[in-house]
Amino acid sequence: MPSHLPYTARTRTGDVFEISFPLHAETGSPMRVSQLLTAILETLDREIALLGDTSNGDMLQALSMATAIRAAMIHAPLPVTQRLATELQATALRAMDTAARQSPPAGHA
Repeated sequence: MPSHLPYTARTRTGDVFEISFPLHAETGSPMRVSQLLTAILETLDREIALLGDTSNGDMLQALSMATAIRAAMIHAPLPVTQRLATELQATALRAMDTAARQSPPAGHA
């Protein structure tokens, strides 16, 4: 199984991120992880388009709450699921630190 998931994220603002996400050793299906990530990002973009102005802080808070709910669905002691969720989040954030970012041109002609 691959140890990294190469992923290209295109934002509504025109930024493009080329990311290499490290995968957890017990990842069941890298392809499914990629599909779920795409579905989540597309759903968020669609909802923001409908809801209107949404702060990044509100978005991060909602995603954190969703992660907490999904972690609680795992039949394991709270310290185990907390550690897993925290480690996965930290790993993903570190991957973004090294991601290549292309931004659309800005400015006035």
